[in-house]
Amino acid sequence: MLNFILLDGAAAAPAGSGGGGMSMILMIVAMIAIFYFFMIRPQNKKQKEIRNFREAMAKGDKVTTAGGIHGRVRDIKDNTIVLEIADNVKITVDKAMVYPSAQDAVETGADQNLKK
Repeated sequence: MLNFILLDGAAAAPAGSGGGGMSMILMIVAMIAIFYFFMIRPQNKKQKEIRNFREAMAKGDKVTTAGGIHGRVRDIKDNTIVLEIADNVKITVDKAMVYPSAQDAVETGADQNLKK
């Protein structure tokens, strides 16, 4: 009985698997394309926008740190910036941990991509 099942299954397999391999490859390619256009590409675009903001940062810009501290840029050094978070209260933070202020983005229209 076991031999009959194995032989019968083996005989039926070649007839049905003619195009199965190609359709599987097309499905994998489609999944990769979906991941690229919906996950990888938008993330790269967002990182590029943040990098451009950090390069163009100037004294007086409103920023938010990765920890949620809001302040205004007072001095820019090589890898650090000095933020004024209150009157006569200044802190030094790493340049890589600074993002554009949400309020500033709304005022300049930088959030246009989020509305689309």
